[in-house]
Amino acid sequence: MENIAVLVLAAGKSSRMHTPKQLLKIGNKSLLEIVLEKALAVSSPLIYCVLGANATIIQQEIVTKNVVYIFNENYQEGLSTSIVAGINYLEKNQPNLEGVFILLGDQPAIEIAYLKNLVALFSEHKNKIIASNYQKKNGVPAIFPKEFFAELLLLKGDFGAKEFLKENSKRIISSDFKSTLIDLDTKEDYEKYLSHLK
Repeated sequence: MENIAVLVLAAGKSSRMHTPKQLLKIGNKSLLEIVLEKALAVSSPLIYCVLGANATIIQQEIVTKNVVYIFNENYQEGLSTSIVAGINYLEKNQPNLEGVFILLGDQPAIEIAYLKNLVALFSEHKNKIIASNYQKKNGVPAIFPKEFFAELLLLKGDFGAKEFLKENSKRIISSDFKSTLIDLDTKEDYEKYLSHLK
């Protein structure tokens, strides 16, 4: 594994789900546990997870080990604040990192092999952003080299890294490896995903 930290973003209010989606059950595990375990499979022995809304309840319910939780007190201001909270923490506590691998806590279908493929790409192109390709746009999961940390700390609003990736499109490499990049944002998304698993 390259010298990168895996940062899972899971601070949202789940306003469209009307319940903390991080704790929704998929089989015998919660949505967030599934993502954390996939992240650990790529980056053992330690990963980082940004929490905000319902942080105490979520931490009490999650049984996944080797996770460092970072609290984002500004979570109501949007996804970008979780990136800022995570990068701030990592810069203080892991100053020798080469990059950060950002994942979303609501993408349970993503394959471990796909995540490992992104890491392999980063090992070959350490000055490039390694992003996921959503047909006509780039998004996360994505690996950002350390040289981008200062710019990531300036992010605002609820766009997460999308606008940032759009502005830096010439410095991005995306994987040809196919993966299931679906977010579970609504009850319909969740029910559709459960029925797909059956």
